[in-house]
Amino acid sequence: MLGLKLVTDPKWVNIVESNIEEILTDHAWCEQKAATNIITIITYNSEHEELVTDLLEIAKEELEHFQMVHNIIKERGLKLGRERKDHYVNELFKFMKKDGSRNDAFVDRLLFSAMIEARSCERFKVLSQNIEDRELAEFYRKLMISEAGHYTTFLGFARKYSEKVDVDKRWAEWLDFEGKLITNYGKTETVHG
Repeated sequence: MLGLKLVTDPKWVNIVESNIEEILTDHAWCEQKAATNIITIITYNSEHEELVTDLLEIAKEELEHFQMVHNIIKERGLKLGRERKDHYVNELFKFMKKDGSRNDAFVDRLLFSAMIEARSCERFKVLSQNIEDRELAEFYRKLMISEAGHYTTFLGFARKYSEKVDVDKRWAEWLDFEGKLITNYGKTETVHG
């Protein structure tokens, strides 16, 4: 369904399990950044009432996920560390088209968002199926389902609001780029790392 070119090696979970505090901190900040990204999309594209309505719900959900992860951190006696740079997302951001028409940039921002949600969904699936901690396995199974919905929403809006962009062609370019990019990741205890 996601169309990703490369799946995460389940051995990545061994790295994650070696430092649960790090993955939870990184995950919390990923949720915060997702909400911020959505607010940015809304800010620059507020003329699309359906988009604003639907993305406001997703932004609230992302903040709820941030709170849920923070609660897990507190319950386990861990600390929410400082925000981390997400090099994977930064590389995707560089790939995003920022030239062309306003609509072209808008559509590519939606595809950028869909790509992040797709990879997060895939990583959460790997976690849910392989982590020994049953509480976290169930938590990540639920979030996997949520991320899949976000992915399809962003992709659907890209298709709906595109004026001239061949969204399927551009999405294939995103998938190819991400497939090469992700080979550099999966080596650290972070959601995309």
